[in-house]
Amino acid sequence: MRRLVSCVLLLSSFALAPGCATYTQDLDRARSHYEANRFEQALALFRVLEHDTDSFSVPERAQYAYLRGMTDYRLADLAPQGTGVSDPRKGYRDNARHWLGLAAAIEKQTPGGITSEQKGRLTETLADLNRDVYGGAETLPDGAAPEAAPQPDAAPASPAESPEPAAPTL
Repeated sequence: MRRLVSCVLLLSSFALAPGCATYTQDLDRARSHYEANRFEQALALFRVLEHDTDSFSVPERAQYAYLRGMTDYRLADLAPQGTGVSDPRKGYRDNARHWLGLAAAIEKQTPGGITSEQKGRLTETLADLNRDVYGGAETLPDGAAPEAAPQPDAAPASPAESPEPAAPTL
């Protein structure tokens, strides 16, 4: 009887082994969903994998962050327009900016996880998402600082900066 139980356990472990997937296989499956424009399925897999990203190699982490961010970015375009805090588009865009920023940081620190085509798309997409946060100001040349706009009703910061009172005219 004992031998029969051990044989059954051994055989069932062999039968179940092909059903087990590694994190890398799950990442590849999520990538294939993304590439096939099945963004909801891709996002579901990315959310499951999120807590296990420390099991990825550095290039896989960059790919995960890139694909997760791009998935959220694509879903933002497909989501219905909401209002105020219940705007799903804003939520997707915020998440996309987070993940794409993380992908850019990983790629900057350890290059090689993202292809050159993906880098170009990453740069364009982050620029679009950053306009949500920083506004659509014109691009400044490198090294140029924006000039502070004068505040007409602002009080001086210190007495030394206050203008001399004008002499009364009689």
